[in-house]
Amino acid sequence: MKAEAWIFGMPTVFLVLVSPAYWFITGDWTGTSALTMTTLLTAMVTLYLGVHAAKMDPRPEDRKDGEIADGAGELGFFPPYSWWPLWCGLTLGVMVFAVAVAAWWMFIIGVTLGAVALSGWIFEYYRGEHAH
Repeated sequence: MKAEAWIFGMPTVFLVLVSPAYWFITGDWTGTSALTMTTLLTAMVTLYLGVHAAKMDPRPEDRKDGEIADGAGELGFFPPYSWWPLWCGLTLGVMVFAVAVAAWWMFIIGVTLGAVALSGWIFEYYRGEHAH
């Protein structure tokens, strides 16, 4: 994870330099606050990845003498397909639309359908074809 920390560290350094320069050139509070928040977010990710990279053993891709065969083996469980994210997204769309047009009855329907969709997404691997 050392490489990932460096990948996020470079934009952090760039944003640390650009944020005050933007303020001095434009005097714009909105852009300066957006750049400052972006700087803090990239710094947070850099710190997180750097701390965890120091704690864990180097992965094969982090070592200079690492071979391709060192990374062989099972990488984890990857779901084959799922329709539940689509339904979760659609119910979120219904809820946002309901707030935009002030139709609170539609928002309640969206929350109800969203709870069903989210439950289905969470528990889809406990039953049916892909049950563990």
